[in-house]
Amino acid sequence: MFLKPMRIDYEDILDVLYETIDIDKYIIAHYIIEAPVGFPPDMIARAFAAEQTTGTWIRTPAETVEMRKNLGGKVVGLYEIPDYETETPKEGYRRFLVSIAFPWVNFENDLSTMFSAVTGNIMAFGRIKLVDVWMPPAYIKLFKGPKYGIEGLRTLMRVHDRPLIVAMVKPCVYYPADVGAKLAYEAWVGGVDVIKDDELLANQSFNKVEERVVKFMEMLERAEQETGEKKLYTVNITSDPPKLFELAEKVKQLGGNALMVNAYSVGLGAFKNLAEDPSVNMPILAHTPDYVAMSYVSPYSGISSILVAGKLIRIAGADMVIYPGPYGKVPTFTKEKYLRVAKYLRAPMSGLKQTLPCPSGGNTQLEVPKLVGDLGVDIGIAAGGAIHAHPWGSKAGAKSMRQAIDAVLKGIPLEEYAKEAPELNAAIEAYKKGALAIMLGL
Repeated sequence: MFLKPMRIDYEDILDVLYETIDIDKYIIAHYIIEAPVGFPPDMIARAFAAEQTTGTWIRTPAETVEMRKNLGGKVVGLYEIPDYETETPKEGYRRFLVSIAFPWVNFENDLSTMFSAVTGNIMAFGRIKLVDVWMPPAYIKLFKGPKYGIEGLRTLMRVHDRPLIVAMVKPCVYYPADVGAKLAYEAWVGGVDVIKDDELLANQSFNKVEERVVKFMEMLERAEQETGEKKLYTVNITSDPPKLFELAEKVKQLGGNALMVNAYSVGLGAFKNLAEDPSVNMPILAHTPDYVAMSYVSPYSGISSILVAGKLIRIAGADMVIYPGPYGKVPTFTKEKYLRVAKYLRAPMSGLKQTLPCPSGGNTQLEVPKLVGDLGVDIGIAAGGAIHAHPWGSKAGAKSMRQAIDAVLKGIPLEEYAKEAPELNAAIEAYKKGALAIMLGL
C-alpha cells in the first residue's frame, strides 16, 4: 500500500522562517520555555502562537487558512538550550528559546491589548518567561513616548551636569498634609530636586491629593526662592479610572508641576492615555517596583524586568521610572538586570525620548559612587530613609546626598570628602552597616 505524499503548508501551521515575514508588520516576542521530556516543543510553540492570536486548543471551522496567514502568530524561532545535536535528555525538562511573531494589526497602538497578546493565556501553562519583545520602528512610531524625557527634564530643572536627587517623603502614609510638606521643604532646601509621594499614599480620606498639592507647592515655591533652584513635586494620583484623570486635572488646576502613578496598578493603557493627554503638560514619574517584583522574581516564569521597568513603560510615556536597584535593601535584583533596565530606558529607540532611570530601594549616600559609576550622571538617585532619617534631620540628609554626588563628580573618595563635609560624615557613620542590615536589625 502506498501512502499519499503529504505536503505541509508551513504558512497554515504557523511555523515559518524569519526571512519569510514582512518584518515591519510584526512584533516578535521571545520566551524561555521549559517543557517536560516527551512534550513536542514544535507543537507547544505552534499552540502558543495560535492561542494568542486566532486559535484555541482545537481548530474551529471559522478559523480559515487566510485568517491564520493574516492574523495568526508565527513561530519564527525555536532553539533548544543547550543546542543538542546528537541526543536529547531522557528525563526532566528541556529548555527552549521560542520566538513568536505577532501581527501588530491585531492590537495596533493599544498597549493593553498588545500586553494581553504577548502574555495572556499561555503564561498559565507553567514554566514560561517572556524575556523581550522586539518592535519594528513602524510600530514604535505609533507611540508618543515621554513628553519630557531626560533632556526635557534637565532643561526644565536647569540641571545639566549631575544626577538628579529624587526623594520620597517618609513616613510613607501619614497625616496631615502639613507633615509631608514640611519634610519636603527641608529636603528641597537641602538640595533635593524632586520630591515624590510614597506609592502607598494616594488619595486617602485623611490626606487628599488636593490638600497635598496646595501645601507642598507653597513649600516648593519657598524652597525655589531660597535656593534659586527649580524643584518638582510628583504627587501620587494613583486611582481607578476615571478618577485617575480627574485627579490629574485637579493637580493642574491647583498649580501642581508633576505627577506620579503606580503604573501597573492602574494599567499600562491608562498610564499611556494619561501620558499622551496633551492637557497633561507636566512630567510623569512611574513607580514600578511592585509589579516588577511580582514579574521577575522567578527565572522560569513571568515577565522580564527589562520589559516591565524598561521598554514598555518608556513606550507608555514615563519621563522618570522608579525601579529596584541591586544595592540597599533589595539584594535580590541583580546588577546585570538593573543595568539592562537602564539601557532600555535610555538607548536610542526609533525617535522616542529617553526616560530617566531612578534605581531605588534603600539607597544611602554610600551607594552614590556605585550608582554613578554604573550608570553615569543621567540618572535619578532615589532615596527616602537615608534623607529623612539622617541624624541631623531631612535638610542635612539632603545636603549630605548632594555632597556625596559632588565628591563622586570630583573624583574624591567619600570618606576623604566627608572630612570637610560634616553632614556627609554623619550619614556615613549612620548608614555604614547598609540598609538591609539596618532594616533587619543586624
